Amino acid sequence: MDKHTSLKGVEDTLYIPLAARIYASEKFPQFFYDEKALSLKQYVPTDSIDNNTTEYFYMASVCRQQTMDGKIKGFLNKNKRGNVVFLGAGLETAYNRIGNKSANFYQVDLPNVIDVRKKVLGNAENEKLISGDMFALDWVNEIDTSLPTLISVAGVYQYFDESKIIDMIKKMKAQIPSGELIFDATNSKGLLLANKYVKKTGNKNAQMHFSVDDPKAFADQTNTKLLEVDGFFQAALKDCRGLSFMTRIYMYFADKLNRTLVIHLSFSSE
Repeated sequence: MDKHTSLKGVEDTLYIPLAARIYASEKFPQFFYDEKALSLKQYVPTDSIDNNTTEYFYMASVCRQQTMDGKIKGFLNKNKRGNVVFLGAGLETAYNRIGNKSANFYQVDLPNVIDVRKKVLGNAENEKLISGDMFALDWVNEIDTSLPTLISVAGVYQYFDESKIIDMIKKMKAQIPSGELIFDATNSKGLLLANKYVKKTGNKNAQMHFSVDDPKAFADQTNTKLLEVDGFFQAALKDCRGLSFMTRIYMYFADKLNRTLVIHLSFSSE
């Protein structure tokens, strides 16, 4: 298969997290290493992306996923044959990094994205690709909801209205009673700053709408139980030698001021 042809015309929103994982794997392999992403480097226009982003935004993407990877591994340690569902999967390569062959993995995204994903990343034996709108929840019919299920939503919710997200989480809870959800968010101040940055880049179609200032209050709104809230950058600040001074400053204050969060909810009342 010609991956260059498969990736031709793919939206930047799919490329950028992949370019970030390539960047971190090359510069900080002791902290984060993604062999699958590196194998795609020759097909990804990393030079043009590098010119329109910063080290901090690359590291934010990578550290978010590193944090979520840890939560997925923790879930699978307790639930050997559970389900892991990636909503808005894009070209995320967490399945390859986690390397689990006994759990059930599901990748959900719009049909054009799933088509590209299948051509570029393939389809493993314990991995199912599902085309559709994640908010429609048709994908729930494809999984065994009697099994413990972890749903991962990375870099997606920010682009939707809070009411739509709350409604979705309530419906997921009703249909997947043994479910858990991990997702990333920023607080309202961080959202304002992120939108200013996006506006500077000239990308008027990537404005963000959703933020979380109080994770416990948000859990109450969705009738779920708050399990954990984590920042992105603590491990990277400790382990990544060679980060620029400004990147370190941004990372430190992003965590300190709760501008970057991974929120872990449980659908169970127990």
